[in-house]
Amino acid sequence: MALSTQTRSEIVGEFRRDDKDTGSPEVQIAMLTARIKHLAAHLRDHKHDNHSRRGLIMMVSKRNRLLRYLSRKDENGYRELIAKLGLRK
Repeated sequence: MALSTQTRSEIVGEFRRDDKDTGSPEVQIAMLTARIKHLAAHLRDHKHDNHSRRGLIMMVSKRNRLLRYLSRKDENGYRELIAKLGLRK
């Protein structure tokens, strides 16, 4: 359930801080959000896929940890990111 290379490059291009940035919290959160949306759509069709459900829960937890980190380090960047991604926080 990995994202395509084109999708990954679009996400990195939209959320990066500078030209060589691929690992900032903003990029990581955006990647996780795209994977979470993809996996949630899969689980709507396959309700008994508990292995993927566990992966989804772990991704959501990791995204929450990254969001908490970003809110501590850069409050304005955090607010902009959740508005851009449409997250409820």
